[in-house]
Amino acid sequence: MAKKTVASLHDKENKSFTKVVRMFKSSKTGAYAFEERMIPADSVKDFLKK
Repeated sequence: MAKKTVASLHDKENKSFTKVVRMFKSSKTGAYAFEERMIPADSVKDFLKK
């Protein structure tokens, strides 16, 4: 099963993807929440700046 998942993370242009987890504080409840995304490796810094 892991081989299938890893193989599906590469597209036809051989771009590698990275799983990014960002923690943020909810404005409604004040509790912390997490956002997980699979994004191209070259746009990780842009995602974390938001």
